Amino acid sequence: MGRLFGTDGIRGVANSENMTIEIAVAVGRAAAYFVRNSSELPQIVIGKDTRLSGYMIEESLTSGIISMGLNVMKTGPLPTPGIAFICRSMRARLGIIVSASHNRAIENGIKLFNQDGYKLSREEEEEIEEIIFSKEAERHLAPPDKIGKVTQVHDAAGRYIQFLKETFPKGLNLKGVKLAIDTANGAAYHVAPHVFSELGADVEVFYNTPNGLNINEGCGALHPEKISAIVKSNGFDMGIALDGDADRVILVDEKGRIVDGDGILYIAARHLNSKGNLGCSSVVGTIMSNYGLEEALAREGIRLVRTDVGDNNVVACMREMGINLGGEPSGHLIFLHHAPTGDGILAALRVLSVMRQNDVPLADLLEGYIPYPQKTINVAVAKKVPFEEVEDIIKVKRLMDGRLKGIGRSVLRYSGTEPVARVTVEARDKELCDMLARELASVVGKKLGVNNELSG
Repeated sequence: MGRLFGTDGIRGVANSENMTIEIAVAVGRAAAYFVRNSSELPQIVIGKDTRLSGYMIEESLTSGIISMGLNVMKTGPLPTPGIAFICRSMRARLGIIVSASHNRAIENGIKLFNQDGYKLSREEEEEIEEIIFSKEAERHLAPPDKIGKVTQVHDAAGRYIQFLKETFPKGLNLKGVKLAIDTANGAAYHVAPHVFSELGADVEVFYNTPNGLNINEGCGALHPEKISAIVKSNGFDMGIALDGDADRVILVDEKGRIVDGDGILYIAARHLNSKGNLGCSSVVGTIMSNYGLEEALAREGIRLVRTDVGDNNVVACMREMGINLGGEPSGHLIFLHHAPTGDGILAALRVLSVMRQNDVPLADLLEGYIPYPQKTINVAVAKKVPFEEVEDIIKVKRLMDGRLKGIGRSVLRYSGTEPVARVTVEARDKELCDMLARELASVVGKKLGVNNELSG
């Protein structure tokens, strides 16, 4: 058995790879053993999205946990950030979400949160892996009269809905706002509509009939063009596209234009900064945050701090530097003054709050932010050799960065889940952007590629 945890928990195709009954039981046991000395109540919260395989993985995790003598509290389908919230609220030792987020329905995943609602660190995940591989937990199974119990948190969705509503400013509501919401047939199907309608919005919901096999299928945050078309043709004030576990969101303005995580960061950062509530007058993004965002924020006196890709990296940097706002272009937005993890519904509420406080439509809040054209080319590689060890690649990139100084940038990184190098270039001029991306990708392909395979 190789490493289980990847860049965002454990992922795999259901009933194969890392997502079998046997592995889920082992993870449940190891997780319970990992928190054996916690001062919190002897219970672990488990939730899931709408995937068919969620039943199987949830029950297997539950069996592993209660065999160690801890209790399990099930929430049923609930967004990933909802599990982080319930974990804190119930004083549980851990929270576990069974979800593969924005991935295909045939895949599933296991993500763990600590008692404060933060995702486990890489070191903590490695400790759990070691418990699994060493079978240490199996040597400490509970005696028959100490096996744990299972209960259902029947009001979990209601608790989470109330928490979200309370983040909206007192004295404001959404009366008269017409919203189109795409829940991706996912975990937010029974939560998101209530949050916005109970605040007074006129809500219409789309892609909201989960059947276990249609999560993320041609809809949601990966396909914002769907909700964009609906907004344009039906006169909505805003479109909201969530992903399968609702930890990310992409918005659409009243003109049908797509607003990604960078656009949301720009709106939130300007607003918080104007109120004196932006920690360190800074925002945390990633190496993939658009250069146009960095320029636009700089004009407002706001610094963009970049980390490696991944919301775990963003949150870690925020906590270390005392910054309360961060996110990724993909739509992971973290408002640490409200919650410890990315939350798509919360992010949409933040933007709606700014709209209402300023009495302007979404499009107006984006004035001053012009994203640069961006081109990403994927190069299949035989081995993930550090780029700095390949002289020809570094030479070309150094020359390119000189050419792009002040008008763009280039980024080289490896995928966290595939043998792929991602070559990204941004520039004010689209033709220049595309040309330089192809040039750099060509060099990477020649030096590291598998049969010079390029895509993108």
